[in-house]
Amino acid sequence: MNTTPRPHPEHLTHPKYRADIDGIRAIAILIVVGFHAFPTLVKGGFIGVDIFFVISGFLISTIIIGSLERNSFSFITFYIRRIRRIFPALILVMFASFAFGWYTLLADEYKQLGKHIAGGAGFISNFILWNESGYFDNIAETKPLLHLWSLGVEEQFYFIWPLLLWFAWKLKLNLLSIAVLVGVISFALNVYEVHDSTWSVAAFYSPQTRFWELMAGSVLAYMALHRQSAISRRNDWLHSLLGKAVRVQEENYKTIHNIQSVGGALLIIVGVIVINKENHFPGWWALMPVIGGVLIISAGAHAWLNRVVLSNRVLVWFGLISFPLYLWHWPLLSFARILGGETPSPAIRGAAVLLAIALAWLTYKLVESPIRFGKYGQAKSIVMIVLMIIIGGVGYNCYERDGLIFRLKYLGSRLSKELQTLAWTEHDYKELLKKWHEGICSFKSDTDATNTKDCEDDKPVILIWGDSYAGHLYPGYKASFGKTNKIVVKTSYLCAAILNMEIKDRPLCKEFNDHLMEQIGKEKPNKVVLAADWPIYDWKKVEGTINQLHKIGIKNIDLIGSIPQWNDSLYKQLYLKSRLDESHQIPYRMTFGLNQNFIQLEPQLSALATQLGVNYISAKNIMCNEDGCITRFGETGDTLTTFDGAHLTEMASVFLVSKFPRN
Repeated sequence: MNTTPRPHPEHLTHPKYRADIDGIRAIAILIVVGFHAFPTLVKGGFIGVDIFFVISGFLISTIIIGSLERNSFSFITFYIRRIRRIFPALILVMFASFAFGWYTLLADEYKQLGKHIAGGAGFISNFILWNESGYFDNIAETKPLLHLWSLGVEEQFYFIWPLLLWFAWKLKLNLLSIAVLVGVISFALNVYEVHDSTWSVAAFYSPQTRFWELMAGSVLAYMALHRQSAISRRNDWLHSLLGKAVRVQEENYKTIHNIQSVGGALLIIVGVIVINKENHFPGWWALMPVIGGVLIISAGAHAWLNRVVLSNRVLVWFGLISFPLYLWHWPLLSFARILGGETPSPAIRGAAVLLAIALAWLTYKLVESPIRFGKYGQAKSIVMIVLMIIIGGVGYNCYERDGLIFRLKYLGSRLSKELQTLAWTEHDYKELLKKWHEGICSFKSDTDATNTKDCEDDKPVILIWGDSYAGHLYPGYKASFGKTNKIVVKTSYLCAAILNMEIKDRPLCKEFNDHLMEQIGKEKPNKVVLAADWPIYDWKKVEGTINQLHKIGIKNIDLIGSIPQWNDSLYKQLYLKSRLDESHQIPYRMTFGLNQNFIQLEPQLSALATQLGVNYISAKNIMCNEDGCITRFGETGDTLTTFDGAHLTEMASVFLVSKFPRN
């Protein structure tokens, strides 16, 4: 009879503490923070997240596989530990962001924050951000909880992977084979989707294209747990290969381990230097940080780099606070961006990083450690779950109620009654976009480049071609030219009227433009209007489009210059100016917050139009003078010139086009 006591089901296997892994965590968090604070200096710092995935996969799989093999795995215990590890700091940061936003954010900003808090509480931030990747979405820097996408991926891994391993164990399947199979499938999906413009955003955010990075750590965990048998098999193989005279001892592999860890570090360093946000990432590029992390961890705690460099006190300290530091640093940088209306100065960004480090240390000492360790683990977990549900509900309520517009009166002197009347809601946006498209004869679908329909009448045709900056001209053209002309608008998502242009995240652009040029050749419109957000494209290549139009017989061509652009939404710029000068006056024109890119491009576009013999219409000259650019025509939100940073409201579109020549 076997009298060996079985392990208690509450006692999960836990990997032996390795200071060098905290050192790897430190490297990962420091390069992530460096990238977010100083992206031009640490261009590839975002790969730190991929290193975190490897570490998480390694540690979590060590716990699960080791516990399964000892018959001591408990789902309840596993999730209690995860809750006590993740929830305290996360709840604190989300609550702090919500509280700070109450007094500082405008309605649309607060609504977005509420949605992201709800998504963070439900660990689905990656899916929310994936679905927010449309053209009119706010820029990343204005999303204080953007970074929670990676936490969503990890939590989805924590939910799926233990269940899969448990079933595989019960069915007596090889756990290593399962990890390898999942990893290979995930990696293949990642490589396929990242190069498909329709799925490239999904490749970044979705768990199915990220799990392979966690699986790399999982495979490593399995190998580490079975290291002695693997060493024995390796030595037997070498012995049979090289002959009896060769004695392979484990100490002979110290040099290999040292080379291994240094090689892994070099891969990460090179990755930080050569990888940037323009690469198709993750894709093949992500192999650099993933393999680098695997090599360093697998080298073991006694490798020279791990023992001397990664285990030093400074890096270990940063590794210990890495999770709260990850949570704190981005909201601080993001709020600095939101409140300033533009990218903060290096000094402000540096101060935000130092504050994040201080808050991370306090969070680790006063919140994370007391809740994570000690007695009453189950009770603590229940409290954390309740608090997470509450903060998630509060966030969702904020989202559903349009950012709690009633807060505006509590902003006091920072938001005058005049500014309150200019506030926009999501309903206003939807109504405006609906008006954009009402009566448009042809409107591009991003899923089918040839999905167009034409109005049937015999009026002369004015064809407006370009991206959304062409689309917002439609109300103006309809008002000024619609009685005597058929106005046809052909717009494509982030796609200027530039032939042979295929840009990352611009689906079907080339196909759409080619198809449209073919249609123009057949239908011969009386006038073609080319408009786009020119500064973001290789705009000089519009010359090829104009030459092709001339070649097929189109002579009457208008090239519309860039629309005045603001660093943030125009409403936000008016709010910031009001705060700075405390006058509460809403200027008819202003230069504050005006983006200079469109101004600098103006003479070059004009010269190109003259060279090519087409009509150049300067939106800048119509909307701006030495006192600045027009901000509003009245006292309500729909009378602002733009509803975001540059897209025209209906009133502004009508005003602008009314000044166009009548040729």
